[in-house]
Amino acid sequence: MEDNAKQPLMADASLYNGLPTDTGSSCPSARLTSCTPSISKNKGGVSVENVPNASRQWFVLRVSYGRIIKAKAFVEAKGLECYVPMRYKEVKKQGEKRVITEPLLPSFLFVHASAEQIDSLLQDKNIKTFENRTLLSYYYDHTSYCKNAPTKNPPLIISDTAMDNFIHLTSIHNSHIIPVTSENIKYKLGDEVVITEGEFKDIRGKVARIAGQQRVVVELFDGCLVATAYVPKVAMIMYNRY
Repeated sequence: MEDNAKQPLMADASLYNGLPTDTGSSCPSARLTSCTPSISKNKGGVSVENVPNASRQWFVLRVSYGRIIKAKAFVEAKGLECYVPMRYKEVKKQGEKRVITEPLLPSFLFVHASAEQIDSLLQDKNIKTFENRTLLSYYYDHTSYCKNAPTKNPPLIISDTAMDNFIHLTSIHNSHIIPVTSENIKYKLGDEVVITEGEFKDIRGKVARIAGQQRVVVELFDGCLVATAYVPKVAMIMYNRY
């Protein structure tokens, strides 16, 4: 059976947007939060399991169609940290506006782990148990090549800084945050900016005009673009001046 992409009306998406379920706080850093580990704290107030680890990186894994929730559960069962951004979407039902949540990028799962842990995960024999379809696979970086195999692309890895920015944006409960494609974006000189006020404060990206509105677009990798809601000019400055 396929995953049902839409969650219950007004569902709490904290499990999917990188937040521990018992904190009630926003997501300040991709490296200090987790979907999986417990929230037992040390004297400094940070979960010991979530202290930054130089051997772990953010890998992008491709998920087979309709199985993002199964993929998340599979990764968590291995004790690994993962992130599934959710979209908060306004819909009309019986004449009333309501908010539902659905996966923002249903084809991708972001996993924070070492290269060895990812290799072990993808070699697990249980990964093809459903209709003989591979649940998870590498998403490759098509802009570079492996040192030892010049005809092959390496797995795509996202920097901590870029992932922090992405998680910050996609953890905001705003139905006007949307995935976009390069075809429906008109960049305004491609200015790199940082937002200085409002709910999108500290988000970094490029100024663009989408559906007649000025927004800021965060591009995590080629083909993965997410836009804020409308941002006024006075609420942003050029990034190189920040």
